[in-house]
Amino acid sequence: MAFSLLPKEDEYFSMFSLMTAKIKEAADLLVEMMNGKADQYEEVAKRIKVVEHECDEITHNVTIKLNRSFITPFDREDIYSLSVALDDVCDYIDAAARVVVMYDIREVNPHSRELAKIIQGLTTEIHDAIGLLKKAQGMKPHLVEIQRLENEADEAYFKGIGGLFKNDPDPIEVIKLKELYEILENATDRCESVGNIIESIVLKHN
Repeated sequence: MAFSLLPKEDEYFSMFSLMTAKIKEAADLLVEMMNGKADQYEEVAKRIKVVEHECDEITHNVTIKLNRSFITPFDREDIYSLSVALDDVCDYIDAAARVVVMYDIREVNPHSRELAKIIQGLTTEIHDAIGLLKKAQGMKPHLVEIQRLENEADEAYFKGIGGLFKNDPDPIEVIKLKELYEILENATDRCESVGNIIESIVLKHN
């Protein structure tokens, strides 16, 4: 069942699609960064920061519109929760890029690259699901894939953490990589939250 809309209220769906496109762009840049050379990290991190600011601006616009709208296509609380959760995903992607630069991590290891790739997959599924939100149909495969990818991220995270404490590790490197893993894993958790919010919205209106 499609949502009943008053004129122009479909702007929410347009803003959410724009936001998920920005998040996907940030995730693509993170993968580019993780697979690139150390001397390129800072430049890519700056590009991610630009996208993160753009995502913040869209979130702000959603909040302004929400405060001015008499009728919304679905519950105000859900609109707000979805916009915040999406913005959080972009914030964590930005934080991961900043940690790589701030801690001068010169070589990103396979666990970090794997988590970044999973985040890229998650943001693609979220973008596709949001594109179907107005009709509130056809999202189940994307929501199932979000859950599967988040479970895959958990496994990658635990393998990464376990690997830090093998073969007489450098304690400074352990601190650096542990924080990076945690931020990347938080990004995947927030993607799962987005999927749960979308599923809740659909269930309420079907």
